[in-house]
Order: sequence, then C-alpha cells, then structure tokens
Amino acid sequence: MPPEGAGPEQPTGAGRRHGLPRHWLPRHWLLYPAVALGVTALSLLLLQLLVGRRLAEQQLQQLSSQVAANLVLGEVALERFSPPVLAQLSGLRLAVGPRPEAVAMASPGVASSGVPVDRPLRLQARQLRAELCRHLPRCPAVWPSESGPRGVWVEMGSSLETVWLFAPWPSLRGWPPDPRLLSLALVVAGLTTGLLFLAVEVQRPLRQLEQALGAVGLEVRPAALPARGAAAVRQLTEHFNAMLARLERASQERITMLAGIAHDLRAPLTRLRLRRDWVGAEADLRALERITRQFLLFAGAEQELPLLVPLDQLVAEAAAVVGDVPLTMELEPMQRRVRPIAISRAVSNLLENALAHGAPPLHLVLRAGGSDGFEIQVWDRGPGIAAAQWAGALAPFQRLDPARGGQEGHCGLGLAIAERIARDHGGVLVRLAGDEQAVPMTAGFGVGLRGRSLAAA
Repeated sequence: MPPEGAGPEQPTGAGRRHGLPRHWLPRHWLLYPAVALGVTALSLLLLQLLVGRRLAEQQLQQLSSQVAANLVLGEVALERFSPPVLAQLSGLRLAVGPRPEAVAMASPGVASSGVPVDRPLRLQARQLRAELCRHLPRCPAVWPSESGPRGVWVEMGSSLETVWLFAPWPSLRGWPPDPRLLSLALVVAGLTTGLLFLAVEVQRPLRQLEQALGAVGLEVRPAALPARGAAAVRQLTEHFNAMLARLERASQERITMLAGIAHDLRAPLTRLRLRRDWVGAEADLRALERITRQFLLFAGAEQELPLLVPLDQLVAEAAAVVGDVPLTMELEPMQRRVRPIAISRAVSNLLENALAHGAPPLHLVLRAGGSDGFEIQVWDRGPGIAAAQWAGALAPFQRLDPARGGQEGHCGLGLAIAERIARDHGGVLVRLAGDEQAVPMTAGFGVGLRGRSLAAA
C-alpha cells in the first residue's frame, strides 16, 4: 500500500548529530572526591601549623595549673601524712629519693638505659618549670620521665625527705588529628568542593545554555549543547536540544509545505485553464478542496479538546469513507478519551490510502493496548511499502510514486497527518507486515496507529 503521505520525525542528519545519551555520568566527576580529600589534608596540615601551637599553649597552661594545685595541697598534706599514705589517700603517684630516675647528663638526649629521650618531653618539662615558677613562690625541679607512662616528675617541698610528684603529659597529636581541627578541615573541604562543583557543573553549563537560548530565533540557529553538569542541568540541556530539533523539523516542514503548495495546485489549475467547456471542472475543484484541507490538517490549524467516546463506534463511522468497497471490521468495544475529529480523519486517511494504493478487500481492526491504550489497524491486499522505504513514506510531501503528483488531490500528506495524530495521542504510526497480522487474511500489508487516552482538559 504505497502511501500518499508521511510524517515528521524522520531522523535527519542534524537529529542524529544532536542525539545525546539520556543517562550520562561524566567520568570527571570522580575528580570531586579527590579534590575533597586533597583539600581536607591540606587544610588539616595548615590548621596544625597555625592552630597547633595555640593548642599546645592551652595544654601547658591547664597542666601547669593542675600540677601547681597538686603541689600546694600535697605539701600541706605531707606535714601530717607520710608519702605512701598520702599516695594511697589522694591517688597521686609519688616517689621518694634524691631523683626518681637517673638522666645521663654526659650524653644529652640519651637515657642511662640507652633509649633516646623524648626531646619534645624535655622541652615541655622546661616550659612547665617556667610556668610553675610564675605561679609558685619557689621554682621546683622538673625531670622528664624516661620509662613508663609519658610525663614529668616535679619536686615537692618537704623538710624531711625529697618527694617527687608524677604529672602525666599526653603527647602532641599527630595522628589521629585533633577532632576540632579535623571537623574544621572537613568544613573547609566541603565548602571548597561545593563552590567548585557549582562553578563547573552548574554555573558554566547554565551560562552556555543562556547564550544558546539568546541565539534562538536568529538566522543562524545555535548548535546542540553537550549534556554535562549536574543532573538537573543535563536534563535541561537535553530539553533544549530537543527543542532545537523540533524547531529544525518545523522549519523544514514549513519550507517543504510552501514549495508543495505551488507544485500540487499547479496541475488542477492548469487543467481548469485548458478546459474551455468546463467539463470535469467539478472534479478539479474537489481536488483543490482536498489539497487545501490536507494542508490545513497538517499545519494544525484546527484544535479540539479530548473527549471520552466509544472508540469502536467512532472508528466504524469513519469507515464509511470506503463506500461500496469490500470491508471487514474487527472492532473491540472500548471507551477512550481522544480527539474524535482527529481520530476520524486519521482512520479516513489510512482507508483512502489503502483504496488508492492497495487492493481490496480491506480489513479494519481495533484492539486495546494496555490499560488505556488502543491500536487501529488498516489492512489491504496490495504490495505495501518496503521496510527500507518506510521512513521516507512518513516524510511530508514525499510520494513513493512521483507520477501521482497532484492527481486527484493527493499531496503526500496522508500518512503524515495520521502519524501526527498518533503522536498527539502519545503513540506512533507503525508498518505491519503480513505475517504479523492476527486477522483472517493470508497475505497483505497493514498500517497501525497506536495511542492512548488523553488527560481531561
């Protein structure tokens, strides 16, 4: 059944060039976790350098105040209790003797046991002694501990014997870092990575999209944009590219329509001019009327609201266009919300195509598709359209038989109008081969219009 017409949406070169995968995750997004880790490490290092000294000073002041208080209280208690009893009662670690531990003075930095002395602890011991000298009336001796827990020994004032008080001193934090510094570094890294993401994945694509939108409507239409950036920005870019493709198709259809009007009206006008007796003028006038009506339908000059109708009865009424041609119908009763005039015109166009290009008998089928879908099939016994020619058959103003141009009002819009009506109902116009039909016909060719119910206006 070679058709009269065709539909838009043919895959032009521009359309293929503009095609973009819908779910596309840029590989460079893996850069942002790496940036976040790098900024966290750098921020933590800088904070350790800048804030670490302040934290060490606070730690020294807290420890010196605590040790000074223990020294004063312990010296008062030693006047009434012995060191072992005081240690048991207060829980303080005390030692009695000239020095709690021997330090090798001949080899600075090395203990008598040969184990290197904790140099930061030596420095902290000197700093603690300086703080105690500022808070106490006397300057006690302070020695770093070279075995056991990390800390220092502080001399207590006693008239009978030398007593030493042990003060634990935690090491400076290297790893794991201080929780406060780590939290601050994570905040800085999060803000930096977020600003970088907004600048690269949101602001820059939106700026490009804004420039492209500003160029729409000019003589040079902007090219399709690559879908990149955040998910919402990629979706917006895909909608923009789809809009460009629709504008390009609409522009091509308008150009083709204007060229087709002059071509298709030339033949009947020429015949009217040559006929002096006006015999047969009525047929030419009907052809002109049909061409004009087809152009108006394809241009979408008429709009109607969707209505809930018995679709089987609507299709049966539209089938009256075949007249006395043998026609069998297999219509499944159903109700769908459609544009009734548009569906009737689509069915009439398919049946007229079958009459003009196919061979009787015709077979009309209506079947349900899903919960709210439907499919209208028109079959005939003609040779039909080859699969390789189907895309061209759906192009507007394209005839597979050029010799039929302008004859009997056929302007190459029959299938184009049916295909547009199918798209308007959320469906598509499909080619059906003879072996795909579930109808009582041994061979033939069919066209199917698939759609679904529309939302209420």
